[in-house]
Amino acid sequence: MNGTAPIRIAAPLQRSSRQSRVVWGNRVVTVGGGAPVRVQSMTNTDTVDVIGTAIQVKELAIAGSEMVRITVNTPEAAQAVPHIRDQLDKMGIDVPLIGDFHYNGHRLLTDYPACAQALSKYRINPGNVGKGDKRDVQFGQMIEAAMRYDKAIRIGVNWGSLDQDLLAQLMDQNSQRAQPYEGRQVMYEALIQSAIGSAQRAQAMGLDGAQIALSCKVSGVQDLVSVYRELAQRCDYPLHLGLTEAGMGTKGTVASATALSILLQEGIGDTIRVSLTPQPGESRTQEVVIASEILQSLGLRIFVPSVTACPGCGRTTSTTFQEMAKQIDDFLRAQMPVWRGLYPGVEGLKVAVMGCIVNGPGESKHADVGISLPGNGEAPAAPVFIDGEKRLTLRGEGIAQEFQRIVEDYISKRFGQPKA
Repeated sequence: MNGTAPIRIAAPLQRSSRQSRVVWGNRVVTVGGGAPVRVQSMTNTDTVDVIGTAIQVKELAIAGSEMVRITVNTPEAAQAVPHIRDQLDKMGIDVPLIGDFHYNGHRLLTDYPACAQALSKYRINPGNVGKGDKRDVQFGQMIEAAMRYDKAIRIGVNWGSLDQDLLAQLMDQNSQRAQPYEGRQVMYEALIQSAIGSAQRAQAMGLDGAQIALSCKVSGVQDLVSVYRELAQRCDYPLHLGLTEAGMGTKGTVASATALSILLQEGIGDTIRVSLTPQPGESRTQEVVIASEILQSLGLRIFVPSVTACPGCGRTTSTTFQEMAKQIDDFLRAQMPVWRGLYPGVEGLKVAVMGCIVNGPGESKHADVGISLPGNGEAPAAPVFIDGEKRLTLRGEGIAQEFQRIVEDYISKRFGQPKA
């Protein structure tokens, strides 16, 4: 390299040092302390609908969610929680459930012990645990439940439901400064103080610090980055990342990917959720797919085989390669729940579906299995590359089906367990 120093390869930094554990049955999900960044999601069903909620939790878990949060807002919802857990256990779904509590969580956890026991973790919003003198008492009741049933908690502070007393106090203090900070900076400080202060109170009551995670959610990308950078400097609790309202479709996807990627690359964040508003008819699992893709794109996790495909240009003859790439990608994703058990390591598979001779053969050689479809003016043939070498050429109308069979055969031979 002509005496120059080698270019440094970008690598994510170390995450929070403290580790927490979320447990249900034989399933233990570790968070922080060097554990993989975990994917979370949340149902949008009425929790009282036991079957509907259990089905959606199952769908989210199969899609890759490692913890699923459900709303617990009424006595009826609290009564439904253990039945949801029972349904999931009958279906063989051991994903931990997180109870999302606001306003009346202290009462629900106290009055419905079966609910408190069936959940693996409680989400507590310090801004919604009570007003005035009731705040400390009601917060304390929730912490006591966590200690009684040995449950983890997430203290989740939200921009839209911040502790107004704390915010007013900090605003008053700021107004007395010779050079007051901007209002937004005071808001950041209130978020951080609320989260860390609540965690410290929980520990003072006797809750093990290893059972606590924090979040400070806002809806703006730059706001989230600013808050979490400071939060990570001031504590070593595992941190949960996510925009509180990411939005719908492209907006929500891009905003989440931008904010979370910046922080994750800096070593900040131990669990993530993409709070995506589903488009009409869209599955709730889309938020899990996006969260998984963010982690996989950063090289932090591998969930499913990757499919490389070119965007298409004037050289490509049709949308055949695009349709084929989607077909292969959909096929691989659909098979993963089964393949994870049958073919350990298959999630690391790399497939390429390319549209012309310019980058087709090169990209296909870099993949485990790749195909280069003919472009404008090229011979009507599609060379297939396996482990970097050209192995055969496909022709005719059934290229997509033949290539899918080649991929399946490759997976079976490479990742299948040797017979005893």
